[in-house]
Amino acid sequence: MTKRHLLAVDDLHVHYRLARPHLFGARPTLRAVDGVSLSVERGRTLGLVGESGCGKTTLGLAVLRLVEPTGGTVTFDGMELRSLGAEALLDVRRRMQIIFQDPYSSLNPRQNAGDIVRSPLDVQRVGSPSEREERVAELFSLVGLRPNQRNLFPHQFSGGQRQRISIARALALNPDLIVCDEPVSALDVAIQAQILNLLGELQEDLHLTFVFISHDLAVVQHICDEIAVMYLGVLVEKASRRTLFRSPRHPYTRALLSAVPARRASRRTERIRLEGDIPSPINIPPGCRFHTRCAYAQDRCRVEVPELVEKAPGHWEACHFETSPRAG
Repeated sequence: MTKRHLLAVDDLHVHYRLARPHLFGARPTLRAVDGVSLSVERGRTLGLVGESGCGKTTLGLAVLRLVEPTGGTVTFDGMELRSLGAEALLDVRRRMQIIFQDPYSSLNPRQNAGDIVRSPLDVQRVGSPSEREERVAELFSLVGLRPNQRNLFPHQFSGGQRQRISIARALALNPDLIVCDEPVSALDVAIQAQILNLLGELQEDLHLTFVFISHDLAVVQHICDEIAVMYLGVLVEKASRRTLFRSPRHPYTRALLSAVPARRASRRTERIRLEGDIPSPINIPPGCRFHTRCAYAQDRCRVEVPELVEKAPGHWEACHFETSPRAG
């Protein structure tokens, strides 16, 4: 981990032991995250993309230790988080926050907006009561909410306004890192653009670092500096935004990009439709995890696991073969 990296994840695993299917059966293991390594530079945004169920949200929660990793390390600003006790972790939590996907269920319906935004300050006992009120007023202004909305309850706000409340709450403690877990997926397209623009402005003004989780490459194209593509608990490709959109290497990435309408219109790219569903993380196929849906799979893919290697400067891919035969 270099000084310019705020976050580094090394060989991270999150496995869950499930209930026995019957009295004498073995307990199956769900491998939600299965050996992921990545890093994020200060002030930059890493996009984490993939289909639902690929493990990206679990990875984001594990980074914050909201779920406990099974193995591997998470290093934040030089501190290995898995080794921290409860008190030390509480201190670090001031610098790491999360914006959840659903602005409807992530806010307490019994609290007014002002109390919701002030709650992190109360939990961490930051400042005097009057200073906390001043901070809430500042945060409301920062995210584009009016002072007279502080006494309203979540059901009195639109979806976009609720997400602004969530963003204000995440900013309350002046964090360095924010995990954004699908923060615009529940919003209308026009409101999505407003929230993305707000996050971009806040990042520039407050020098924030984001891990931005999404299933929509059209969204991450507008806010991310680097993109990591996740499939069935592992990374299959990682590159800068510009490189990934111009020269995708992995067949899975190319399928995801082919579904982006703007890209299809500008490049006249045909939609690549994947056969079948993503396999279960309880019963992961041998070899390359993508081979059951890959049109280019060969015998080697069915038995040998490909490593994530740097195929070009700054461009990492987990595939046994070069991209040139597949270039489109």
